[in-house]
Amino acid sequence: MSFACFCSYRTNYFIMITVILGLGFLRRPVAIIAALLTALSIAFLNDSFAGTFNEKVTRTVRQFSPHLAAKMRPPLTPVIRGRPSAKRAIYICGRPRWVFVLIFSCVSFILWYVSCGLLTVLWALAVGLLATILHASFRTPNLKARLNTFREEFRAVWRNYSEL
Repeated sequence: MSFACFCSYRTNYFIMITVILGLGFLRRPVAIIAALLTALSIAFLNDSFAGTFNEKVTRTVRQFSPHLAAKMRPPLTPVIRGRPSAKRAIYICGRPRWVFVLIFSCVSFILWYVSCGLLTVLWALAVGLLATILHASFRTPNLKARLNTFREEFRAVWRNYSEL
């Protein structure tokens, strides 16, 4: 079973970079936590992930404290002439998304510094980005269509040989 069964190539690249970062710090548990926090801060930049994370956290908190879950709702956005504004901000736990990205990025940087892994993370990130770029450059965008074309061409040639 390959990575191709997952959602998209962007998801696969994200997983690949995260795994390479994790492997780079297998002997340093603090650095692994830093890699997870870095991956989480990068994942918060994705709109669908941030929205899903917000919903899951809000539902979980609602089971324990409905009052706190009500405080975690995003502020109401004004509706102008019956339509919501086209560009709406993403909120996580009632705060703008950039707050969470900044907090998780700062904490992960501090953990990288404490684990003495800044140079190693730069090397692991370079290897992860290089692997992603190499994979993206060598993959064929429409492999299934090309294989079907080759199969049809082979059948046509085979028919011509069988007629002889």
